[in-house]
Amino acid sequence: MNNKEKPKYNTLQNVWWMLQVAWKAGKRAIFFCIISAALEVAYNLAQLYIAPRVLLRIEQRASIGTLLSTIGLFTVAIFILRGLMHYFTQNSLFPRVDVRSAIISKVTFKSNMTSYSNTLKEDFQKLRDKAYQATNDNEQATEEIWQTLTELLTNIGGLIIYLSILSKIDPVILLVIIVTCLAGFVVSRYTNNWRYEHRDEEEKYYLKKSYIRRKAESVELAKDIRIFGLQNWLNDLLDKVHDAYLAYAFRCEKAEVFAEVVEAVLTLARNGIAYFYLIKMTLNEGLSVSEFVLYFAAVTTFTTWVMGVLKDLSKLHKHGMDISRLREYLDYPEPFKFEDGEKIPEYEEFELQLSGVSFRYPGASEDTIHDVSLTIRPGEKLAIVGLNGAGKTTLVKLLCGLLDPTEGCVLLNGRDIRDFNRREYYRLFSAVFQEFSIVDVTVAEEIAQTKENIDYEKIKKCIDLAGLTSNIEKLPKGLETHIGREVYLDGVLFSGGETQRLMLARALYKDGPILLLDEPTAALDPIAENDMYMKYGEMSEGKTSLFISHRLASTRFCDRIIFVADGGIKEEGTHESLMNLGGEYAQLFEVQSRYYQEGKEF
Repeated sequence: MNNKEKPKYNTLQNVWWMLQVAWKAGKRAIFFCIISAALEVAYNLAQLYIAPRVLLRIEQRASIGTLLSTIGLFTVAIFILRGLMHYFTQNSLFPRVDVRSAIISKVTFKSNMTSYSNTLKEDFQKLRDKAYQATNDNEQATEEIWQTLTELLTNIGGLIIYLSILSKIDPVILLVIIVTCLAGFVVSRYTNNWRYEHRDEEEKYYLKKSYIRRKAESVELAKDIRIFGLQNWLNDLLDKVHDAYLAYAFRCEKAEVFAEVVEAVLTLARNGIAYFYLIKMTLNEGLSVSEFVLYFAAVTTFTTWVMGVLKDLSKLHKHGMDISRLREYLDYPEPFKFEDGEKIPEYEEFELQLSGVSFRYPGASEDTIHDVSLTIRPGEKLAIVGLNGAGKTTLVKLLCGLLDPTEGCVLLNGRDIRDFNRREYYRLFSAVFQEFSIVDVTVAEEIAQTKENIDYEKIKKCIDLAGLTSNIEKLPKGLETHIGREVYLDGVLFSGGETQRLMLARALYKDGPILLLDEPTAALDPIAENDMYMKYGEMSEGKTSLFISHRLASTRFCDRIIFVADGGIKEEGTHESLMNLGGEYAQLFEVQSRYYQEGKEF
């Protein structure tokens, strides 16, 4: 999103949205905001009137007792108000964090549940980054807005009350105050707009610094950093980004210093004119000492109220723009049907079909998959093979509904999958993808993908099929051992092969009717790989299975093989028929066989 583009939601809409979120999150943030503002106004009024009231009692030649009671009354009131203000200030953080936490949950849900195809789009990725930044810490818009709203209510309340107090003096004073405050606001607004228009530059430095720090602190990269001596290189990268950010910050500082100088000059002129009129009224119109002190303090505070309202409106506008981009992320359209999709009928068996399917990634100049038609029969064991980059994984993502075709359609038992609830469709698949990640939970929780109602007997069967039983038995707490060391210091780090077999066990535990294995042996040693091939029949029993690999020798046990190249199906048949055909599959198989026999990887 370009910063010069008009935000989708205006400031009032964003404030209303935040109020709705706060109301659902417990309402405390709203109540604290209103009560804190009322206390602040009352406190300022007590401070404003204490000196004039004491002087008035002196002018009235009141008794010492009356004078002391006046001072005592105001002192107690100020003390109580100060204590209440301190209480609400100290305790306002938690309600605000509750609201931000509720929004973080919305952002996390959107990130996890959005259509997979959205994650590939550049504008979605940018909005996602901005949404994370808007909820990143206590100083971001989703939390700062409550302080701004509190200050705005305070300033508006004070402005109204003080305006009634100053209504008895020359309106020229009020006019001067308001005009000079507006002039200062215009300069301040210009500075804020300049910074907002250059926000992408600031965000670029933020993202670069965060990325470098994540990599430098990554447990997975710890070995590479030490073996290849990357410490200085990473430090130099971080220093360069930091220096570039400092240069940007210096430009921001110059603009802000200019705004502060202009505001100081305007303040001097404003106060000078106001005080001149008050002194003139005292000398010419018989203004009493107590009235002079009251109006003198009121003029100064009224100026603060006016400037406060203008600055708070500016800050609210800035917060609104950040929240607008956050909401644009949450409202980003979903190309897939979820709750609004049809329920998948209770089929006894499943047939998948690609009908004239083409797919082009966002921003690409040509199709990755072009005009592919394929039918996968119920219970069939299909192998999809080809060299790296041939389009195998994209084909699989289309079949399992992670992507929708650019042209053509994917059918489930003759029905276009775009009609179905996509999450229900996902439940049909037990998958192991090339790229995978694990969460720092126990082994059992990782396999079952839940903390509750774990079927341990089923887990044991799955890890046995995945060839992981002996590895798990050696762990200090068996299935209750934590994986990873970012959260739990006593966690274990699995090797690449162990992690891949763990992902296989997870897929088997899900027990979907369609088993999808995308390069499942890439990280396995030859013995473990052969063991998996031997158990593949048991793993896929009663299921439709898709086996994707660039190693042609790994697919001989499948019912049918399709050879993918240049985004299309070039050859199709059994291993024997394809070898007899003598085409690209046979040639590549011979080359790979020769390399494997020589102990090399192709």
